Amino acid sequence: MQTILVCDDDKDIVEAIDIYLTQEGYRVLKAYDGLQALEILKKEEVHLLIIDIMMPKLDGIHATLRIREESSIPIIILSAKTEDADKILGLNIGADDYVTKPFSPLELVARVKSQLRRYTKLGTMAENTENVFRTGGLVVDDDKKQVTVDGENIRLTPMEFNILCFLVRNAGKVYSIEQIYESIWNEEAIGVDNTVAVHIRHIREKIEINPKDPQYLKVVWGIGYKVEKL
Repeated sequence: MQTILVCDDDKDIVEAIDIYLTQEGYRVLKAYDGLQALEILKKEEVHLLIIDIMMPKLDGIHATLRIREESSIPIIILSAKTEDADKILGLNIGADDYVTKPFSPLELVARVKSQLRRYTKLGTMAENTENVFRTGGLVVDDDKKQVTVDGENIRLTPMEFNILCFLVRNAGKVYSIEQIYESIWNEEAIGVDNTVAVHIRHIREKIEINPKDPQYLKVVWGIGYKVEKL
């Protein structure tokens, strides 16, 4: 059974999310501020975190920053703020997805399932197949969910890993922002330019020696992005 930690200072929202996720067969842990969430993460094996931004003691932004220092579990941010800048901030600090309040519980459940699908190894343990993709010194191991550049381990968030794995698997091919979004998020791409661009920038900062003059992940102006086949 997969465990999901729900963190929000609004107890009614936590209880509502708990009901829907429990019905789907998940084990739900509850926290009401960022500090409680950090304590639970130290003691429990958690597979996904849902966290509100505005909370007492330690807000969702700073909690996510601290979690990302040690963990790459999927993180979905909840916020009453609808501004694009807030969404970008959430993605910038390492969140994988962003849901605006008020939200549909069914949509949240669908996003939880989508994130967990990407994060877990679907069938690889049973099949023991090797899914390792290389281009130059960049190596992406889809079975172990690991990325190395010239032998050095690179820590990516689940969403960053999936984008990079998709592009490396198809090295040399150019994909538009919409194609990348629809391939990774499995939903129609509407107004998603900033979402994809933020993740691409983070990947570059982590895998490139000089992100402004990238060796691997390149923009094709007016079209989209590609990973060079080296």
